[in-house]
Amino acid sequence: MRENRVQLRLLIIAGCVVLWIAAVFCRLGYLQLIEHGEYLTRAHRQQQRTIEITPKRGAIYDRNMHPLAMSTEVESAFAIPTELADNKTQAAHLLSGVLNIPQEILENKFNSGNTFVWVSRKLPPEKSDAVKALNLKGIYTMKENQRFYPKRDLAAHVLGFVDLDEKGQGGIEHALDKQIRSKGEKILVMADARQRWFDGGQVQRDQGADVVLTIDEKIQYIAERELAAGIAKTHAIAGTIIIQNPNTGEILALANWPKYNPNSPNEVRPESRMNRAVSAIYEPGSTFKLITLAAALDQHLTRPDEVFDCENGAVSIGGHKIHDHKKFGMLTVSEILAQSSDVGSIKIALRLGAPKFYEYIRAFGFGQQTGIELPGESRGMLGKLENWSGISIGAISMGQEVGVTPIQLVTAVSTIANGGYLRKPYIISEVRKGDQAVAPVEAAQPEAKTVIRPETAATLRRMMEGVILDGTGKFARLDGWTAAGKTGTAQKIDPTTGRYSRTQFFASFTGFAPINNPAVTILISLDSPTTSHEAAMTAAPVFKRVAEQVLPYLDVPRDVPVTAKLVQASYKQEITEAPDTSLDDFNPVDLNATPDSQNLQAAAKTEPKPPSVTVALEEGGDIALPDFRGKTVREVTETCLRLGLNPVLIGSSLAQDQSPTAGAKVRRGAKITVRFDAATPNKKSAASHARNRN
Repeated sequence: MRENRVQLRLLIIAGCVVLWIAAVFCRLGYLQLIEHGEYLTRAHRQQQRTIEITPKRGAIYDRNMHPLAMSTEVESAFAIPTELADNKTQAAHLLSGVLNIPQEILENKFNSGNTFVWVSRKLPPEKSDAVKALNLKGIYTMKENQRFYPKRDLAAHVLGFVDLDEKGQGGIEHALDKQIRSKGEKILVMADARQRWFDGGQVQRDQGADVVLTIDEKIQYIAERELAAGIAKTHAIAGTIIIQNPNTGEILALANWPKYNPNSPNEVRPESRMNRAVSAIYEPGSTFKLITLAAALDQHLTRPDEVFDCENGAVSIGGHKIHDHKKFGMLTVSEILAQSSDVGSIKIALRLGAPKFYEYIRAFGFGQQTGIELPGESRGMLGKLENWSGISIGAISMGQEVGVTPIQLVTAVSTIANGGYLRKPYIISEVRKGDQAVAPVEAAQPEAKTVIRPETAATLRRMMEGVILDGTGKFARLDGWTAAGKTGTAQKIDPTTGRYSRTQFFASFTGFAPINNPAVTILISLDSPTTSHEAAMTAAPVFKRVAEQVLPYLDVPRDVPVTAKLVQASYKQEITEAPDTSLDDFNPVDLNATPDSQNLQAAAKTEPKPPSVTVALEEGGDIALPDFRGKTVREVTETCLRLGLNPVLIGSSLAQDQSPTAGAKVRRGAKITVRFDAATPNKKSAASHARNRN
């Protein structure tokens, strides 16, 4: 009986053990088979963190593959608060002194309860080294990507800039952010049982697409330098220069003032980052007379030699009396354009009629976006035809009551230059992904639209040449090339009264060269010049200086003989004044700079300086002039730009003489006159150069 009880107890115990084992195995099976994913996720959450760091953006190049924007690696400091333990206050105190961050902010981060916190991101090398030197447990550094603009403020409004997370905030950086910005880079932050951090390796790395622009950095430099000089001379508050290839629509340069350094975009006011070339709206003034005359000539309603009575400079329209800037009498249509007669333009527009005039304005692209690949483009302002008043046709014919952007106007003038075809302006040449190129943007451009007949365009080009030879654009006349253009001086609206200001004006000049085979269209716009409000005195000379540097750089043959009088004038007059155009803002010697730590920090700290104009002797500087004899026009131009000099080029073929002579020491920004001829370089001159060098 007793033995039976013992056996029963053993059986009960054995049964309980079996049941317990079965329960354990069931639980293990449940955890391993059914709940495996859930517990694995929990383990990952406890043991590792995936931290997304700034992605590596693709590079941005000019048309010759010179880098304008790139990404470089810098270090960021972070903390693992659990490793700091009771040393959080001490760590915050030490880091505060090194990083110039208030101790309270760091302590709040360390006590936030997070397993990972940023201490400071994208540190300068000296601060990163200082953090490492502290050798604090729980404080680490990791590599991140930082955007770097090696040419500093060059083409800043085209390129744009990025924020702390490398997201594009303006220009091409914003417009193509999805392509340039990679999908993101992530690292694993892993911890052992004691919550000690170690690097778990990289999870993902991707490379953004590279972008090749149509702009040429040397032409861009010329545009920015001459714009700064023009701003300094006229005391204008802002300005724009656009250089376009009229035959393709490519933008070769796009410059704005004020400018900024995209390495430190927050150090300037937001308005300095505005891309005025595509966003600023202004009344074009007399430059819009080109559209008025183009429409009338294209409709066979007038001809260049037809005479109009300008009624001693006054005409009444819509109950308003409009006065010319001079009391003109009888003028031909060509003279109306050359002398910029408002009365004559109004009479031509009245003959054309409002509906047909509106049709041509729209055909030239006004009142609508051009479609250029830059953010923030404005449509301009053009009232609907049914909303025009009795005076509207007269006001618009002379460039009032209509708002345009610089990119719209330069595109319209390119239409005249290329024979009457409206081509979409574009600034992106190609997008590349690694070694594989996406289809060139030029191939995807819409077919050019015919706006005016080629015969009309040819007639208008000759009339625009008259503006420069005999009219208001005489200061835009080029040495060695034919050119065509039009001045425009427009009153600004006074925001306090809502009426036209008597003191604030937009001065502009737009034209192209050479006439028969235009290579470039150039627009100059100056906002509120104070030395003179007339575009003939302010904008036209800037056109001349820009064109006379860009054309030889592009190897455009001269189509006007260079006379002895012109050579003498160049030697005696062009060298007398040397404008200081803030060349420290862009060092042409560093056109191919690479982003080492020193120039990265220097670029970030460089601020644009107000331009100034000084009159100085050419010699006495620290730049030794090379011997240009025997070199081509392009070689001389490139060398001068690289040295920061202002070339004045006379003639064509090979260089014969130069002033100052080779070996002379000159200042940056000095004007160097070089005479070219097809003959062998002058031996007497060569001997003189040799003596100077010795």
